[in-house]
Parts: sequence; C-alpha cells; structure tokens
Amino acid sequence: MKPVKPAGAAPVDSAYLDEITMMLRDLLRQVIKVREPRVLTVIDEPANARALPQDMIANALQVIGIWLQLLNIAEENAAMRARRQMETRSGPDQVTGSFSHAVATVAAASIPPEAVQRTLDTIDVQPTITAHPTEAKRVTVLEIHRRIYLKLYELESPRWTPRERTGLLKALRNEIDLLWLTGEIRLEKPTVEQEIHWGLHFFRETLFDRTVSLCDLMEAALQRHYPETPCRVRPPLRFSSWIGGDRDGNPFVTAEVTRYALRENRDAILARLDQRLGDLSQLISLSAREITIPKEFLDRVHRQVELSGDAAGIASRNAHEPFRRFFTALRARLVATFSPDAPGTGFRNTEELIGELLAAEEVLSRLQSVSLASSILRPVRWEVETFGFRTVSLDLRQNTTVINRVLREIWRKLNPLAEGEGPEPGSLAWQAWIEDELAKPLGFLPRFRGVSDEARELLDLLDLIRDTLDGPDPQAIGAFILSMTQSAGDVLGLYLLAKYSGLFADETAREVCRIRVVPLFETIDDLRAAPQIITELLAHPLVRTSLAAQGGCQEVMLGYSDSNKDGGFFCASFELFEAQRRLIRIGRDNGVDISFFHGRGGSVSRGGAPTGRAIAAQPAGSVGGRMRVTEQGEVVSSKFANRGTAQHHLEILAAAVFVHALKSIDEPELKINEEHQAAVEWIAQASFRHYRKLAEDPSLLDYFHQASPVEELANLKLGSRPARRFGARGIGDLRAIPWVFAWSQNRHLLTGWYGLGYALDDFLVPRGGAGMKLLRDMYARSRGFRLAIDEVEKSLYLADMTVAEHYAALVADRTAAERLFALIRHEHGRTTRTILELTGEAKLCERFEGLQRRFERVRPMVEQANRWQVELLKETRSGKGGEQPMMPLLMTMNCVAAGLGWTG
Repeated sequence: MKPVKPAGAAPVDSAYLDEITMMLRDLLRQVIKVREPRVLTVIDEPANARALPQDMIANALQVIGIWLQLLNIAEENAAMRARRQMETRSGPDQVTGSFSHAVATVAAASIPPEAVQRTLDTIDVQPTITAHPTEAKRVTVLEIHRRIYLKLYELESPRWTPRERTGLLKALRNEIDLLWLTGEIRLEKPTVEQEIHWGLHFFRETLFDRTVSLCDLMEAALQRHYPETPCRVRPPLRFSSWIGGDRDGNPFVTAEVTRYALRENRDAILARLDQRLGDLSQLISLSAREITIPKEFLDRVHRQVELSGDAAGIASRNAHEPFRRFFTALRARLVATFSPDAPGTGFRNTEELIGELLAAEEVLSRLQSVSLASSILRPVRWEVETFGFRTVSLDLRQNTTVINRVLREIWRKLNPLAEGEGPEPGSLAWQAWIEDELAKPLGFLPRFRGVSDEARELLDLLDLIRDTLDGPDPQAIGAFILSMTQSAGDVLGLYLLAKYSGLFADETAREVCRIRVVPLFETIDDLRAAPQIITELLAHPLVRTSLAAQGGCQEVMLGYSDSNKDGGFFCASFELFEAQRRLIRIGRDNGVDISFFHGRGGSVSRGGAPTGRAIAAQPAGSVGGRMRVTEQGEVVSSKFANRGTAQHHLEILAAAVFVHALKSIDEPELKINEEHQAAVEWIAQASFRHYRKLAEDPSLLDYFHQASPVEELANLKLGSRPARRFGARGIGDLRAIPWVFAWSQNRHLLTGWYGLGYALDDFLVPRGGAGMKLLRDMYARSRGFRLAIDEVEKSLYLADMTVAEHYAALVADRTAAERLFALIRHEHGRTTRTILELTGEAKLCERFEGLQRRFERVRPMVEQANRWQVELLKETRSGKGGEQPMMPLLMTMNCVAAGLGWTG
C-alpha cells in the first residue's frame, strides 16, 4: 500500500528555513560567547553536552530552551512566508484552510447561493480562551518572541542596504540576549488576575485587529465564486473565555475575581473602541461645504451631539464637518455608558451603537464614498458586533458536586423541622424535590442567611450574573458549564438556584431561565449517558421554553481530556464521535438544535488534532454552522501571538465550520458504513479494556508518580489552578492536564496510543488478511478513522522507549517497574508495527514531513534534556543539594515541552 500524504499547509521553503535558522544560530552563539562560552557545545555538538559539569547544566538548559524557542519562531515565519508565496504564485483558492479555498470547494459542489447565505446568516464560531495550567511562557517572554518574529519579517525584504541589514541583525541579537537575561521560568505561581491580563494580551496585540479582517477575506471569496448573487457577510467569530470564570477545583476564582475579570474584559474593548472612534473622527473629514449631506443624517448628528453631554464643546469644533462631530459624540457616549459620573447619556446596549455606525456607513455609500464606508467605517462596526462592550463572553464553570451541596444546604434552610439531611443528590426523591420547586410560582426572592462560605460564594456569583445580564451587554456572561454532569437533575438543580437568585425572565419564575446552562460530559460513562440525559432535559417544559428564548439551541460540552484519561485515546475518539451522532438525532427528534463545545487541548491525548482536519472529520450534520472550541495554554500563544498567524488560524477554524455546515451531509467519507462502524466499535471497546487493565493496575499509580515529574510539576508555576480536584491523590482525581504532561515529559506518551495495538491485534488475528484489507479500506474511506490513526502515529513517533526506560529506573519497586515498562514497551512496538502495515510506511511519520523535519532537528537536545531531568529527579528526591536542583529541573520540563510542541 502506498502511503497517503494528508492534505495540509503550503510546503515550507526548506532552503529559506535553513537560512534563517543558521542566522539565528549564529546570533545565539554570539550571545553564548559573551554570557557563558563553556556551554557552546550544547548548540555545536549536542551529543557532547552530557559531559558538561553539574554547575553548567542550568546554563546548558538555558541554551536549549532559547534555541527551541528560536526554532519555533523561525518555523512560524517560514510557514507564513510559504502561505504568502502560495497565494502569489497560484492564487488564494490554492491556500488550504483559507476562505477562498473553502468557498471554491463549496461552489465546485454546486451548492446554491441561497444555502450559502443561510449559513452566512447563522454561522457562529467561538474560540474559547482558557486558563488551563499549560502555558509556561511569561508575557514578557511572549513580547520578546513577537519582536524577534517581526525582525525576521523585516529581514525578508530585499530593500535594505548592507548597513541597514546589519542594524536589523544587531537588534535581533539584542532580543536574543534579552531572552537569556530575562529568564523563562516563573518564580511565583501566577494569580488569576495575572492570567486575565495574559489572556487579554492576545486581544490587544492581534485579535482585535485581525478577527474582523476575516469578513473581508470571506467577502472577496464570495464575490469571486458567486458573482451573480451578492452575499451579505457578517462576522463569523465571537470569543469566549474561562479565565476568571472557571472555578471548578480552583478556590482562587471567587465572585470578586469574576467581577474583576468582567471589568477588565470590558475595559479592554472600551479602550479599543475609544481609539477606533477617535480615528474615525480624524479620518472621515467630509465637509458640508464640499458635498451635500442628507438632512436626516444631520438630524441624527444633532441628536447624538445632544446626548453626548458636551453639546456646546462639540458644536464649537468642526462646524462644517458633521461626520467628525458624529463620531466625537459617539465617543463621549461610549465613555458615559460605564461611567456614572461622566456627562451625557450612555448607550442602552451594543445594538444602539451598531445602529449609529451602520447609519453613517449607509450615508457614506449614498454620497458615493463606498470605499470609505467599507474600508474605514465598516470594520469598526464589525468590531462592535464581534467584541461588543465585553471583549469576550465569560463562561462560568462549576462542578455539579458543589451545586448539589449548596442545594442540599438550601433544602435544610427550607425544611428546618425535617429530620435528617434530606434527599440524596441523584436520587428520585432529590429530582422530585427540584422539579416541585421549579413548578412553584415565586412570589419574592428568598434571602438565604447563615449559609456556608461555599453557598454564599455561589449565591454571590449568581447575583453578579443577574446584574451583568441587566447591563448594556448581556453577552458579557457566556454559558454556565456544569462539570461532571451525570443526570438531568444536575442540570435542573442549577435552574433551581437561578430561580432563587432572580434569574428567570417571567414574573412567576416558572417558564424562562436566563442562564444558558451547558452540561459537560467528560468520562466514557458520562458520554454514553449523555443521550439519555439530554432526552430527559428536552422533555422538561422549563428547559424547552428557556431554550426557545435563547435561540432554540441546546449546547453540549464534550471533554476530550478526561475521556482520554478514562478510556484511552482511540476509545475516547470513538465515544466522542458516537455521542455527537446520537445527540444530533435526539435534537432533531425533539425539534431542538444541538451545538457542541469541544474541550480540546494542545496534545493528541487532549484532542489537539489539526483544526481543519478535526472539524472535517466531525459527524455529518453535527456542526451546522455552530461550534465552540477551547484554545488552551501554549496553544493560545502559538496561534495568536502574531497577527498573520492569528488570522490564518482563525480563518482555518471559521472556514472549516462553513464548509462542514454546507457539505457534510452529502460527503461520502462521513457517511456511516455499517461494516466500518461495527469494526471501529469493536476495536474501540477492545482498546478500552486493555487501557483500563493498565490504568487499574495496582502498581501504576506509584509507577506514574515515581517515573515522571508529576509531583515536581507543582513547582513549575504554570497556572493558578491546583493539579488535583478536591485534594485527592488517586488517578481518578488527578486532572487530565498533569496526567498528559507527565506522560509526555517521560517520553512514554502512552495517553496517545496505549491499548490500540492490543485491540488491532485482537481484531486481525481471527480475520487474517481480510481484516487488514478492511482496516485499509476504512483508512482510505473514513475521515474520522484516518484522523485517529494519524494522531496515534504522531504520538508513537514522539515517544521514545529508550529514554522512557531511564524514567522507569526511578521506580523503587523494581519488580513492578520492570513488569509495567515491559508491557508499555511491548505495546509501543506492537502498535507501531500494525500502524506501519496499515499505512504502508517504512517508518513512523514519513508522511508528516513538517513534524519530522522539526523534531529531528531538535531530537538530540530534547533527549539530553530528558537525561538531565532523570538525574535531577534523583538528586531532588534524595534531598541532596536542598533546593538547588529545583530550578534546573523546572528548566528541563520547559525544554522537553518546547521540543515536543506542547506541555499537555
């Protein structure tokens, strides 16, 4: 079988990439010669680095860390250059992942313009920035990275004289020197407030600027491919965030912190809009002496000036330039919207400001200034439509166990004479009480006094949600995510708390809940139970009327990380696919749209497949123009730190959703083949059994803790959230992120492949050649199966059993360690052999040239970082040297993470 290369990005010019990496290497060498010449061997001859003395290891790791950062920046620059060259050489339709490519694909499928317009009118794609503890880079370091990237971009130009080029190279060397002198490791664990500022950094640097430019790209593509029928374009993207709202297992996220997050989010976009309106007042200087301005617009200008609170001051300036007065007045009203002491009348809501901007746009078009309207004014309107007065919609997340504990406390308040603790959460009596309470009319809001701190905190949060929903931008509040949803009663319990907090829209508080409640299904059992839970919810009148008031769509969140930790990668992939198929069918049967929120991470084990391919492989009809996806940790900085890259990733995301919504129902690779379906289900269940056998091995927990740096991970100041839920120490209580991080650090990477080799062997042995023929047919014809196999292959490639064996040697119980490692190594070899036979490759990742090129370039340094990590773990755990080995140990974690391309 001939290996099939996956469709992907424009091929990178390897000669150019080699040129800039050599240039960066020379500049780094210059810095090393000044700072610590004894570690030059790390970059010149990595194989000799192991001979360095102990006191040089920290400096050597610093070299590795900086070099890996520089290589990542060089790869990003080369990829961006390749896309520009591809567009110049072959046209925008040939750039995979672009709107031009997407619209060309849709037009080639003869999809009518009416269907395209319906999708454009409803498309809603929401990247969601999360504060998961996987981002090891400080904002200061990110800013240096951006300056290096911009210097590389400037150096692409041939216009520089030798003198000017020398100056640019000197500036680039200075930035590399700053990387050396700044230090990448956080000395203090970040606060939630710092995480909030970290997230907003990307909006200020790139996302405010580049998100709305997607509309221009979409419009240009539609004009080329649907010239006969002009299509209306609106922003396809909005942003959400969990930073400052996700309190599941994070005691540092309080109601006051959430209030702070809402304020900071609001202030970021208000500063941006203030600047943009100021720009408009400067740029659009049409004079009534040169052109006749329609009277109705002059009347509108007068009204806005009167509402500004500075009518006399505005009227005295730019007397014959009504547009300038208009935008100055809007600017003053924007300030008054959130400043009670400011003169003037603020905007009631974002729609009012959008309406005023649209009116000015239409007048400019009538005055034959269409280009001014579309290129200067319209982007500002699109920014308000995208970011509102909020920047992001802030999701709230809490675990159902907390919700139920607070409800039980309230039950005791409402039933002071009852004996016992009341119904058990999850029981029939519990759900009956909740439904009975929801059915009662609420004459007045109860005020629960003397409750626990936990209950007070949750009730205060609900009060804050109510106040924000009543404000100028209700979309500042996103969804309320319920972690570990295991019954319909869990969801209805939150509805009841909302009722007690005045969060119903109708007078009797029985019909419409104003909170958008999103159940999160995380484990394999939860995914399997999801269809029954959603069926029960959609049968409840309150849920149906609430959904109708919110647009008729029930959002469901799917947890990739925990399902993988629970059942292994392949089984989790299958169960996630099946849950979506069943839920879409249930929604259709009940006349309710179901949309999905994909809780993905950066690594394969946490759903981090290439965005375009991952969306294209979703079940037919499961996207429907709506999709939310988490952007977590280092994924945020890798995608959104630079403007061109940010625009490219946003375009891939929105374009893939657009194509899936229009084409998926009729695509052969997404149609269910009963033979394929039965085979995948069989393999998934077999892989689950083998994975669970390892996960439940009584020796695995000790092996995991001792053969990985998971305990020391707590000292790497990655995020504000603790590594475990509820302070427990079992595998089930360990968060998925440190679980994946630790298995990645010790180069087992078993979370991305373990169990599949056993399952494929079990499948093939009784079927012989016919079994492999069927697998190859599935690989060729099933998009989802092919994606899963490809991602397993990448994990197998990045794993290294020779390195992993050094970590296994750290385990005290040698008998258990040797037994477990033998199982893992044998399964790695077995899975590798079967995958190669299936794909037709001679060795792993031959088809993924970019991944292979990048990793082979850094493999010697990553392996050296692993060796040092093992030695430092021994030293740290023995207590020798006190705290001295800790900093180099943390540096090894950063180096390995950067080399693999993710922290978890």
